[in-house]
Amino acid sequence: MSADRPPVTLPQLAEMKLAAEPIVMVTAYDHPSAEVAEAAGVDLVLVGDTAAMTMLGHSSTTPVSLDEMLVLAKAVRRGVRTPLLIGDLPFGSYEGSNERAIESATRYVKEAGCDVVKLERGGLSVERARAIIRAGIPVMGHVGLTPQTATALGGFKAQGRTADSAVRIAEEAFALQAAGCFAIVFEAVPAAISEVLVSKLSVPVIGIGAGPATDGQVLVWHDLLGIYGGRQPKFVRRYAELREEMIRGVGEYAREVRERAFPAAEHTYAIEPEELEAFRRYLDQESLAASFGGDWSATEI
Repeated sequence: MSADRPPVTLPQLAEMKLAAEPIVMVTAYDHPSAEVAEAAGVDLVLVGDTAAMTMLGHSSTTPVSLDEMLVLAKAVRRGVRTPLLIGDLPFGSYEGSNERAIESATRYVKEAGCDVVKLERGGLSVERARAIIRAGIPVMGHVGLTPQTATALGGFKAQGRTADSAVRIAEEAFALQAAGCFAIVFEAVPAAISEVLVSKLSVPVIGIGAGPATDGQVLVWHDLLGIYGGRQPKFVRRYAELREEMIRGVGEYAREVRERAFPAAEHTYAIEPEELEAFRRYLDQESLAASFGGDWSATEI
């Protein structure tokens, strides 16, 4: 689908907002998923820190390191040509100082080939975003439910459901826009709040559980394809049930192996009869058996 498309650019995303053309974003964490995202023609691919949960088995996003994220981002880069590639700055990789934030963002660009980076929250993160942008690396912001600080927000639940909470989201979004962020993710925000704010922001807003009024949508790869067996947020729609199909496939493979139905003749390689006979004569040599300890049948592998 994306074979004839030029790479997505930041000016193009701004134009899409102005033209009310929906922006499609997904997460990806490895080369196969990147190739699928490329072929499907999505606009943005995020190497998200949700990899901590979907790929590495953690119960939250906070344990994943920048080094681990870089390994995943490099793999995704090899499979992505058209979508804009976003590296998600993991917890602890940018909060400490502007210098640390710039260093982490630079590693995403230089080592993994990411086009841009993403960070969470307003407050101090606005200063970090501004520093990264001044260093020449575009930044995507993220407000509402920010998984890296979910504990402080009372858990994985919707944000902005009171006037005060909605004001905080608005202030963070405007601050990130003023700092120079090219786009902002709204996560788990009431649709009515998103609808009010999107029209007042000049940068694209990408929603995840933030209603239909946002300029684009993003879903986690394992959620939208039904691969992840963990908690499913309310805002997720499954477009496939691959986990069930994967379990069925592996189970069928296990059954056939145990029944010696696999591999069948069509899965094996042949050898010419005279070559096989020559090989058997080689193994039948008494001198050969003696040189390897005599009784081959007792040899452990």
